[in-house]
Amino acid sequence: MKAIELLKQLQGINKPFYTIADLEKLTKLNRGALSVQLRRWIISGLIERLAQGIYIPMGSTVSLENIAAGMYIPNYISFESALSRFGVLNLIPYSLTFATTRKTRKYVFRNQEVEFRQMTSDLFFGFEMKNGIYVASPEKAFLDQIYFVARGKATLDLDELDISKLSRKTLKAYSRRFPAYVGTRLESILNR
Repeated sequence: MKAIELLKQLQGINKPFYTIADLEKLTKLNRGALSVQLRRWIISGLIERLAQGIYIPMGSTVSLENIAAGMYIPNYISFESALSRFGVLNLIPYSLTFATTRKTRKYVFRNQEVEFRQMTSDLFFGFEMKNGIYVASPEKAFLDQIYFVARGKATLDLDELDISKLSRKTLKAYSRRFPAYVGTRLESILNR
């Protein structure tokens, strides 16, 4: 398959990334032949390998957030990533963090760590679609973070927070859906 034909076909699929299975269907090559061809396309600069089995056309302008959001569905941006986005957390997090109902997983794309943290389905709420990606509200992201901090699976530097940007009413309403220890931790933070 010629490079131009491949690019046209990839654009026709209109996905933020392509898997080995996508490329097998397009090229009609078996896995071994496709592996050889993939190496050639990567060396020639036609496609870029983001992670094992994940490829994008070279020069693609799709954001890392869009690629990650399409990788491990269902999900929404939360935790430090959403808190930083809303200006509640004054730090830029090292990882792009998502909540998911699936098992916790980590990936590295273009030297950026992407983490999907497992939430129970009853805690999978409080998000909306923004620019093609689901994003937690600031209050929900804050409670998600507290939930993981209380369970010893994350940290939170209270000195780097601006909780004045959060609605106390929304925080209290959402916290009722979390285990009681999250509400207790929330109260201690709000009363500090």
